[in-house]
Amino acid sequence: MKRILTIQDISCVGKCSLTVALPVISAQGIEACILPTALLSTHTGFKNFTFRDLTDEFDSVTQVWHKENITFDGIYTGFLGSFGQLELIEKIFNEFSSSAPLILVDPCMGDNGKLYHGFDEKFVMKMRELCSKAHVITPNITEASFMCGKSFLRDEYNEDYILDLLENLASFGAYKIVLKGIRYKQNECGIIAYDAKTKEKVEYFHEFLPFHTSVTGDIFASVLFGSLVNGETIETAIKKAANFVLDSIKVTLKDQNRTWYGVQFEKILCTLANN
Repeated sequence: MKRILTIQDISCVGKCSLTVALPVISAQGIEACILPTALLSTHTGFKNFTFRDLTDEFDSVTQVWHKENITFDGIYTGFLGSFGQLELIEKIFNEFSSSAPLILVDPCMGDNGKLYHGFDEKFVMKMRELCSKAHVITPNITEASFMCGKSFLRDEYNEDYILDLLENLASFGAYKIVLKGIRYKQNECGIIAYDAKTKEKVEYFHEFLPFHTSVTGDIFASVLFGSLVNGETIETAIKKAANFVLDSIKVTLKDQNRTWYGVQFEKILCTLANN
């Protein structure tokens, strides 16, 4: 059985980050190990939340792993709450990269043209450095535009704008760029995977549903990462991830008593195990 490490925060309530990554990756037949970056009562989309930074625990945890000769088949980072964590995670990449043939960075920093609360240009530049250490990165349009120093275009863009973002992202050093949330086709939403070396791109578009919640990116990255760790192609992986997110939204919309803060991906986890 393959074993991976995912590094991100854990919200006690909120259907995001580790509470998504753990079940989604496990459902794909992979042992999911964690390094929590912070403990939150509820995610930051709630009006009220507590936040406990766990950065000071990183070194003691990883030292135990080294003593126990624990290795990983892949490392996946999600939401990171501070500049200092970015520096420590680069160190973890260096320490475990020999055993981890796949490193995926999901540069969770913003959406809808804005950075999340507490993030600034300095953080963006450091995240850009972290992306250079990854094999695969999975930004949305907002995160890509900030890292590339480009203007964010909400709807008024075409394929040339997306290609320009992909080429800029490829210059950071990651092998493959998976850009999500692309909307230049009417009534469709898409993902493009771009190979930095060959400049080949694979795209997948599906129907657009007017339902927005910030946590779908965590679901997408978790399915994508699990698929790649299991040896599936990037084309298969982006389709599987996009379809799982879409199906999660559809099953959520059927529930009139649904919560506002996430989608009911739990109801269809079995489909990942069957694929």
